[in-house]
Amino acid sequence: MNLLTGRSARAWAGFAGAAVLLFAVAPLALSDFRLGLLAKYLCTAMVAVGICLAWGRGGLLTLGQGVFFGLGGYAMAMHLKIADAGPGNLPDFMQLYGTATELPWWWKPFENPLFALAATVLLPMAVAALLGLFIFRRRVKGAYFAILSQALAAALAIWLIGQQATTGGTNGLTDIQGFFGYSLDDPVNQRMVYFVIAAALLLLIVIARQLINSRYGELLVAVRDSEERVRFLGYDPANVKLVAYVVAAGMAGLAGALFVPAVGIISPALIGIVPSIEFVIGAAVGGRASLVGAVLGAVAVAWAKTALSEEFPAAWTYFQGLLFIVALAFLPGGLASLAVLLKRRRAATGEKATVIPVGEAA
Repeated sequence: MNLLTGRSARAWAGFAGAAVLLFAVAPLALSDFRLGLLAKYLCTAMVAVGICLAWGRGGLLTLGQGVFFGLGGYAMAMHLKIADAGPGNLPDFMQLYGTATELPWWWKPFENPLFALAATVLLPMAVAALLGLFIFRRRVKGAYFAILSQALAAALAIWLIGQQATTGGTNGLTDIQGFFGYSLDDPVNQRMVYFVIAAALLLLIVIARQLINSRYGELLVAVRDSEERVRFLGYDPANVKLVAYVVAAGMAGLAGALFVPAVGIISPALIGIVPSIEFVIGAAVGGRASLVGAVLGAVAVAWAKTALSEEFPAAWTYFQGLLFIVALAFLPGGLASLAVLLKRRRAATGEKATVIPVGEAA
């Protein structure tokens, strides 16, 4: 009991430290431009929290999180574009590319801000539930699940590109000016968006931690390690995996929704195969089984992409792939596992140092 209490105290202390860094240190230390970049990085960290739950705990290599990130992002962007256009007007890209005189029927519900906010999370979760029921009931897992999830990301990106008159095509939904009545050109409002993103990230970390430490979290690990044994005990592994998949999808959808006001754009280039792999790389490098590791890894990889891709635009993609391979091959637990490995090595060294040779003992 004391051990659990100590762990809980350390976890909440770390949470408080993260809150201080995000809400006090970062806004004071960073310029508006750098703070905007950090807001974008924190959105990728939100996706990593879901990946930590689904992949790190459940063994579900989700290479299609771009699907849910995109659904949340487009749901938010559609409402913001309608609001920017004003009552009775079409979004700018529809006037440029389309021939319609009114909003498409599937755009109209997004005029309601409450519907749009709910859709950013519930729509990705609903899609994940339908896909998960089909996939997990048929016991698709391992590499087949990863390939299928990646194919879905590619399919969504291709579909969005082909619907130029209603989705903006390759360009996507761009030049978003407002966020629920607040102008995004105002630095004060941009900081407000950052604070909303930081608060959402901390909330998702708390939710994921509660799930991981609950009875469900133990069951999820059991399904990952021995699915057949769990089935023999009377549980349905498909339902256990489905919950993790759906929750991770909701987290990715929320990240995509908040990414839109932070950057002012959502496009197929941000939700296809490559972005989906980038989400996984961040979690893998930091440590997919550790919430803190996954978050820090996602932020670090996103920062490295910004910094290195400017200097080496042609080589960054190869470096990114190499980083993923090295992380999985030589450090499966990510950077978060280094502390554990060092502790074990020190313990082993200490034990060897205290061993007394038989001859001397005699």
